[in-house]
Amino acid sequence: MFFIFVMFGCTKIEPTTFTDEQVVEPRILSHASFDRLLQRFVDHEGRVNYSALKQDSRDLDQYYYLIATFSPDSHPDLFPSESHKLAYWINAYNATAIKTVLTYYPISSVLDVKPPAALFFLSEKSGFFVFQRLTYGGKTTSLYYLGNGVIRERFQEPRIHFALNCAALGCPRLPRQAFSGEDLERQLDQETRKFLSEARNFRIDHSEKTIYMSSIFKWYEDDFLNWYQKNYSESKASLVNYIALYLTSDKAAELKEHGDQYALRFLPYDWGLNDKK
Repeated sequence: MFFIFVMFGCTKIEPTTFTDEQVVEPRILSHASFDRLLQRFVDHEGRVNYSALKQDSRDLDQYYYLIATFSPDSHPDLFPSESHKLAYWINAYNATAIKTVLTYYPISSVLDVKPPAALFFLSEKSGFFVFQRLTYGGKTTSLYYLGNGVIRERFQEPRIHFALNCAALGCPRLPRQAFSGEDLERQLDQETRKFLSEARNFRIDHSEKTIYMSSIFKWYEDDFLNWYQKNYSESKASLVNYIALYLTSDKAAELKEHGDQYALRFLPYDWGLNDKK
């Protein structure tokens, strides 16, 4: 009964319909339209010019139509490898997060998209991540399920936490290039290192004898520890040891030297919209 009540409170965000001449069924699904969008409307700080994008959303509409029509589940022949599948799901998540923002824009935070009033007891994030229904390969679901029930569960690749962008300032910066199956390994490694190079996400404070890190490491700690234990079983699985893999050699040595002595603190998450004002 509760599930039915929740479903009635959902908003379905429909894709724009394109003719066959405008969007031809691909041989391998192309992310070109999303790539153009990122280069045109995202700056080097990862902020999105939502105001301009709302006035010229053709690339977003075309890409959403593509991912709403085709997915690794509905058309597996379009995705020749696991990397192509994961690249699709990451791009699909990022694109539909943008699409959801535009549906309600102007807003100042994803938390401005509220759950139904009757379900006031639910998390304030549920309005954006649970009650907005997006379509992927003909099936409709939420950003929450896409991130947790598809991407995390199927791929068990913790670096996705530095590639998925939920339109908040606390998220990893939105790249100005779409992820691709051919280049995914390099891109995931690059985004992980970039995220950890920013003091807002990770830093060592010697005066306070404290290691600060993003709340992402708290929320998804098991993802990082399980992956580390599977791949480095000879050493202790810890957040410190995982992070050290993606730091410069000097910074990694510094972290490992103090990792057992310093306190660990998680930084507050900024849910403000990643808007380019």
